[in-house]
Amino acid sequence: MRAGRVDSHGDHRIAMTAAVAAACVEGTTVIDGWDSVATSYPGFAADLVRLTGASTQPGA
Repeated sequence: MRAGRVDSHGDHRIAMTAAVAAACVEGTTVIDGWDSVATSYPGFAADLVRLTGASTQPGA
């Protein structure tokens, strides 16, 4: 796997899966449609950072 750009097409499941995968690779991954995550798990980004140490910038 490698960093890149993901279009979640507004699906929070795709956005969250891409974020978990991005935490496993070096480089920057941009997730288009990140705002969809707030519909099901508003604290997801904070929890991902806490659990993995990943650097996140939702909406970037």
